Amino acid sequence: MYTLFSLLAIAYTVSSTCPSATLDSGPIVGTTTSLPESPITVNQFLGVPFAQPPQRFERAKKPATWYSPLNATVRKPSCIQQINYPEALYEFTKTLFNNPPPPENEDCLYLNVFAPASPAPPGGRAVMFWIYGGNFMFGNAGQYYYDGSPFAAYEDVIVITHNYRTNVFGFPSSPEIPLEHRNVGLYDQRLALDWVQRNIHAFGGDPKKVTIFGESAGGISVDMLVTSLTDGAAPFRAAIFQSGQASYQLRPPTNAITSWDTLVKNVSCTDALSQLECVRRAPVDKIRDAEQYNLLEFMPYVDGETQIRFPAAARKARKIANVPILAGSNANDGSTFAHGLSNLTAVLEGYFPGNATLQKEIAALYPLGSNGLTSGRDQINQLLTDYGFQCPTRRFIDDSAAVGIPAWRFYYNASFPNLGHTQYEDLGVYHSSEIFSVFSTYPKTNATSEQERLSNIMRSAWARFAKDPTGGPGWSAVGSNKLDLQVLGSGHEATVTTIDSGEVDNRCGTFYAVYDAIIAASESSQP
Repeated sequence: MYTLFSLLAIAYTVSSTCPSATLDSGPIVGTTTSLPESPITVNQFLGVPFAQPPQRFERAKKPATWYSPLNATVRKPSCIQQINYPEALYEFTKTLFNNPPPPENEDCLYLNVFAPASPAPPGGRAVMFWIYGGNFMFGNAGQYYYDGSPFAAYEDVIVITHNYRTNVFGFPSSPEIPLEHRNVGLYDQRLALDWVQRNIHAFGGDPKKVTIFGESAGGISVDMLVTSLTDGAAPFRAAIFQSGQASYQLRPPTNAITSWDTLVKNVSCTDALSQLECVRRAPVDKIRDAEQYNLLEFMPYVDGETQIRFPAAARKARKIANVPILAGSNANDGSTFAHGLSNLTAVLEGYFPGNATLQKEIAALYPLGSNGLTSGRDQINQLLTDYGFQCPTRRFIDDSAAVGIPAWRFYYNASFPNLGHTQYEDLGVYHSSEIFSVFSTYPKTNATSEQERLSNIMRSAWARFAKDPTGGPGWSAVGSNKLDLQVLGSGHEATVTTIDSGEVDNRCGTFYAVYDAIIAASESSQP
């Protein structure tokens, strides 16, 4: 159920005219909306099946054929979510990233289409395919802030949002499942992309003009697609990464087998002849509770198909989908991950265990009293922003530009009061906050003219890149001149400037050596 906050986010009027489209699986009927000051009406087709209801832990199949017009006017439930406890963590995550909480169902493989109602130009419109984030634990294509109507109305592009399975439902780690069959959530993404190739013409789109874009785990998913597919196989021509990439994975590998064993025990399947079949039959609520209360982790596997082992090396060798890229991060991406932490020494030991020399070197980068660092939490926020987001983004973008892949970079630095949360006012330019500006789905109540102006700039830049990837979003490509980092916003203002990336990346050199060591250790452990 949508809250007043979300209903006020976008002011639509719904027309009685019902648009229709004919897919390869059957006809659908949607709804028509209009946005203020736009002469273009938007057709919305919501809850369109791109797969059959999936069997638990199995790859989804294409939808069965239907013959009567299918009602595509209502968003469908999300896939099963994992929002971890204890209570304070649960409320924090839900408030920032899963608000309002959606209805959930295992029958969740549906997508939403937002397309201009006017006739398409010759050759068809550009298409933007969104992949949501959520740490591969949760996420929902139906959230109001992923509404693609402003893109369709103001930029004349088509937006697709889709659900994919996460947590154990998307990445089951049962030893009874072959490794190559475990990343069912990533295969959901590919099935939705395949649906676009087969059906986007029905909405006026060109299947050869698809740009994939995503944030956080969605950005990681984008990179997995880019690095696991070659030019001839890629069903897209450009890619946008928002605070997420897969080429420099910095978290230690999760012990997925241990998580699976804990799950098996908590749903009373330990003594079953086939633990997998027992968990398949277990009630959803019991599985979700086991995940959330035990903080279980189920992440994508390196299967050689949907995720390759050495994406950074593949990029440097151009053995990837060599498509133009736009990537960036937020000024305080680390603040949500630093929430509740205050001891920098403990955090450094957790990230770099047993390496006192490196810990001391990194701590020296963040002295109290410098650059606005007034507390241990401030230090941790900046450390996690640099190490986890800003510096790896700089590194993989430089890798791309070095081998001739057109690349552009942004740095989001705006923070508006109506995006804040009373109990979490100190998060700053927090992880995912740029989404409201990109989609123009910020709350219109109490919005400022600066917020509106910056959103218009960013939405137009993303769309410009999707329409003409080699032309770029409107600023200099990485490596083309010294000023190649676009700073989007400054506090509450819509200031847009282009700077030398060294002005914000001055601490990255230390972390590059860490990234190289992680990759070297991974390569040496290759079976």
